[in-house]
Amino acid sequence: MKFDSIIKNGLVILPEGEERVDVGIKDGKIAEIGKDLGTEGNVIDATDLIVSPGMIDAHVHITEPGGGYRDLWEGYDTGTRASAKGGVTSFMEMPLNQVPATVDSESFDKKVDAGNGKLSVDVYSYGGLVPFNLDGGIQELDDKGVVAYKAFVSTCGDRSIDGDFMNVDDYSLYEGMKQIAKTGKVLTIHAENASITDKLGEIAYKNGEKSLAAYVDSRPVFTEVEPIQRIILFAKETGCRIHIAHLACAEGIDLVKQAQEEGVDITCETCTHYLYFHKEELDDIGPVVKCSPPIREKSRQPGMWERVMDGRVSMVVSDHSPCTPDLKDTDNAFEAWGGISGIQSNVDMFFDEAVQKRNMPLKTFADLIATNVAKRFDLKDKGSIEVGKDADFVIIKPNSPHTLKVEDLEYRNKISPYLDREYGAQVAKTILRGEEIYSLENGVSDIKIGRFL
Repeated sequence: MKFDSIIKNGLVILPEGEERVDVGIKDGKIAEIGKDLGTEGNVIDATDLIVSPGMIDAHVHITEPGGGYRDLWEGYDTGTRASAKGGVTSFMEMPLNQVPATVDSESFDKKVDAGNGKLSVDVYSYGGLVPFNLDGGIQELDDKGVVAYKAFVSTCGDRSIDGDFMNVDDYSLYEGMKQIAKTGKVLTIHAENASITDKLGEIAYKNGEKSLAAYVDSRPVFTEVEPIQRIILFAKETGCRIHIAHLACAEGIDLVKQAQEEGVDITCETCTHYLYFHKEELDDIGPVVKCSPPIREKSRQPGMWERVMDGRVSMVVSDHSPCTPDLKDTDNAFEAWGGISGIQSNVDMFFDEAVQKRNMPLKTFADLIATNVAKRFDLKDKGSIEVGKDADFVIIKPNSPHTLKVEDLEYRNKISPYLDREYGAQVAKTILRGEEIYSLENGVSDIKIGRFL
């Protein structure tokens, strides 16, 4: 067979484990995997490099359209360029913070119209579950092809903005889960107890607390654990498939594992920032590292890593949630926007911390950033290096220390807690359906071959 491209000389992460093989690419698909596939076509030399499935980031916020309120936040052009540079070939876009939020067919169409022609990588869409779309909105989104749904049981959204997202009450969650169960799709939930965290935050603020450490203390671990217990009960009652977003505590992960053993169709994720940063350093970094759930104590990280390594956590994501710099420019953590810009730093940092520092098997690494995501959300053409799948790869240069500088960022707003940190690996090349969209030599390509899928 004559290939369009061949990846040669690399250590390739296959479903059964890593192997030194060639990968032949034809018409954007993986056409053949084997030894000595020849040198016809474009040869991509991966000598001394790791060839992994491209990352599928299952938790990303793009704020386009901005609806006149958030027009200067992250857009599709910059957000997907940053993805390409970070080794992310596809991501799942949350139904907020764009205005209007993606809660029905009309808002879905506005979102797609805003992004058409701007995508460097592929984008899968979430639909929202909110109290005001229970009368047909869930079905409209299913008809449009959303791959999953998202709900908040913690407080979210700005009620002064028409069309902004909104958290669910117990009835809306129950009724929405019944409707989503009929679609067969997964409902991802932000699990924090709204009434307790809101009140603790209000008390701390009134008492003059300003620090990030105080912010963390206002959202204690049990406020993650309690709603997960409630969600599991609702899942048993409704049969809805569930995924718990961005877990920051081992106790929540253990609840998910226990529910799986009881037959509940539930999984969970954590984020790179929960595995890397810790509470004791947050105030030195500043509000750029504020997020919700909060980054917890350093003493809790070993328990998180243990559960990532042994498979209790299904995927590691960015929860890329940028804003404009002014919303982080405050000395009061309780007033700062909660969200981290991280999609460009997922692969290199996680590969360094997991594989190089903690000896994570390469297959486990690929499962956590790609394979498990594709399996959980039924992304048929993605997630693994197998014949017939899309030719999506991140090629990693191991043992290659580098420091992230502001000029390296592709984000619209050049802020990130990962700045000025050294990582021991680099993304050498990102390939989407056989086309190079980023390389160390050439930078981010200006071609826009990404698609809404």
